[in-house]
Amino acid sequence: MDNLFMELGEQGYTHVIGLFLSSGISGFWANSQFLIEDHAKLKVAFHETKITAAPMGAMVRNVLHWSEQGMSFENILKKLEEQVENTTAYILVDDLNHLVKGGRLSNGSAILGNILSIKPILHFNAEGKIVVFEKVRTEKKAKKRLVALAEDNREMDLNILHTNAPEKAEAFKSQLEAQGITVSSVESLCVVIATHLVEGALVLGLTPKFTK
Repeated sequence: MDNLFMELGEQGYTHVIGLFLSSGISGFWANSQFLIEDHAKLKVAFHETKITAAPMGAMVRNVLHWSEQGMSFENILKKLEEQVENTTAYILVDDLNHLVKGGRLSNGSAILGNILSIKPILHFNAEGKIVVFEKVRTEKKAKKRLVALAEDNREMDLNILHTNAPEKAEAFKSQLEAQGITVSSVESLCVVIATHLVEGALVLGLTPKFTK
């Protein structure tokens, strides 16, 4: 990225916006800040997204569009901040034991959860960290809770993401559409993210609808 910045400066670019996965799940955003002072001729904004995957992709799409429309750098950052603050994701994991390995659940809670068929729903909090949102009995009830969250956010763009569970994701899409809820896309999460959630996870991504 340091080399890229040098190339951008040589090509006459003056402003840069960088969007990376949430600092709550990666150290890359924090490390990237050190590059800013090394390129004083560029006005650089590494905006904290507090999210990843498709919802972050929507931010990239919007920023590109606003730039192409001639919007000022400051106004782009203002609109981007509004989108960040109103974007989140709810995650239904399939394996409680893996949450223990990731430090998000104690071993005792995992054992009890498996015995009682508890399925925790995780989400990205205001700091961009993945934390437990609710604990629900059985996967069926957990999916119903996700449907309820989708119904409460009908004005948002809804994305379904999954970790190598396309059939489960499509079934969830059908469940939402049966309630009259529009789903923008169904996508597979990349391997890096899937490593943390394990196979079989379902994610409901909520992003503000695109505005020009």
